[in-house]
Amino acid sequence: MAGRRVSDATARAGGPTAGARASTNPWIIAVLVALAAFMEVLDTTIANVVLPYIAGGMGVSEDEASWVVTTYLVSNAVSLVASPYLARLLGRKTFFLICLGLFSISSLLCAQAWNLDSLLLFRILQGVAGGGMVPVSQSILADAFPPEKRGQAFALFGVAVVVASVVGPTLGGWLADNLSWRWCFLINGPVGFATMALIALLLPADKPNQTKQARFDVVGFLLVASFLGALEVVLDRGLEDDWFGSTFIVTFAVICALAFVLMIPWELSRKDPVIDMRMVGSRQFGACFLVMGATGAILYATTQYLPLMVQTEFGYTATWAGLVLTPGGFVTMVMMFIVGQVSSRIQPKYLIMTGAVFAAISMYQLTNVYGDLDFWTLAKTRMALGVGLPLIFIPILAASYEGIPANRVDMASALINAARNTGGSIGVSIAANVLTHREQFHQSRLIEHVTPSSQQYQDTLQQVTHYFALQGFSPSDAQARATAWIGQQVQNQSAYLSYVDVFWVLMLLSLAAVPLAMSLRKVKLGGQAPAAH
Repeated sequence: MAGRRVSDATARAGGPTAGARASTNPWIIAVLVALAAFMEVLDTTIANVVLPYIAGGMGVSEDEASWVVTTYLVSNAVSLVASPYLARLLGRKTFFLICLGLFSISSLLCAQAWNLDSLLLFRILQGVAGGGMVPVSQSILADAFPPEKRGQAFALFGVAVVVASVVGPTLGGWLADNLSWRWCFLINGPVGFATMALIALLLPADKPNQTKQARFDVVGFLLVASFLGALEVVLDRGLEDDWFGSTFIVTFAVICALAFVLMIPWELSRKDPVIDMRMVGSRQFGACFLVMGATGAILYATTQYLPLMVQTEFGYTATWAGLVLTPGGFVTMVMMFIVGQVSSRIQPKYLIMTGAVFAAISMYQLTNVYGDLDFWTLAKTRMALGVGLPLIFIPILAASYEGIPANRVDMASALINAARNTGGSIGVSIAANVLTHREQFHQSRLIEHVTPSSQQYQDTLQQVTHYFALQGFSPSDAQARATAWIGQQVQNQSAYLSYVDVFWVLMLLSLAAVPLAMSLRKVKLGGQAPAAH
């Protein structure tokens, strides 16, 4: 079983073995670890619905405010690849407490940020801490429970993660509407410090391993961080800075390309690489890595841009924007239990294919966007996605750990989680670029039909002018208001059509996961792999 392999690996890494477990009730440990994971996932989703508030409060555009999400995801992904080494070097308990403390402090700093640059710096610190907590928490759970009970422990971990994704958008919207967006970060402080105290008191200590097995690939880590960081800068700032017409973008594109080109041979030649390129390049794990990246792109892009769409185009408050996502979260929670049962009897490749199809259906439903859509029509699209996501996330774990040697299980866990976050950050950036570019495109096309020589334009102008005249405006004011109203309609329709294009791209991305899933080998059913979030 994969769970047994995790226990073996962590024992060799210096952690306590199953026979050395302390007298602390393992379910108390599971609750504390799940609470920490709850905070991390909550902070991933809670900021999505309050981006308009952050943009207004900081005096920046909503596109610039989206860096609050992408910087967190990139730093989280970079931290994930280093966490197995740091956990071995410092000991899991010490490393977990450091990450939880840094996460809590950086959350308080985010709440006190005085401008966008300071907020992004503190979000990077948050992402670094959050990325370290996830794989270590999984190892702690694997060691605290005997093999026959690990499935229940990981189920509790999974429920905490799903509940956080359900609560996050709604809670963030309510806090922003009634208090301030800063409370979305402020609430992590007391919970984080209380959890730290309980974990320090109750979690059994483990000995760090500073032998040669704990060597760290510093050059490889720097290359990975440079590649991901430069890629994110290019994707996020490219459209704003005129892509390769900008020296700034060209510089970061060169850094990204060089880091990627140098990273592959360097990692292939290392005995202890930070990323096992042979594992990533294998048919089984490589396909799982790509599917998880695509799924992360769909999840995070829709979690950010569906609330943004309903706030900017439909006039929803942040609270109601969060509530649009909530029914889908409850569906995901129910599906987690259902998929957990059927995954022991159905091959992962078939479940992943089914989940990808449901995700594509959800995106296709969102391509039919128009101004009169009601709340439940929008919520149902999220519910369809809520059916698909567990069908991908849970089976992909069993598929990704198939054939992985025991000494590479921690790396596999870190890479799968990193794939989700990296895919999410790339997905958010691509969606932002598609939205901006296609809105300009549609506006230019629509304006071609709004000309004085067009009979349709003249008829519309006359009808709207008559409407404003009936409201008591003078003939000149009525015509001016009618012209402005037509211009506003052009902008609104351009925005709707650009969101449609975003969801078309995400639908195609969902369908691309189907052939990747078909390439997966059959696995031995009934094993229990560590949970991802």
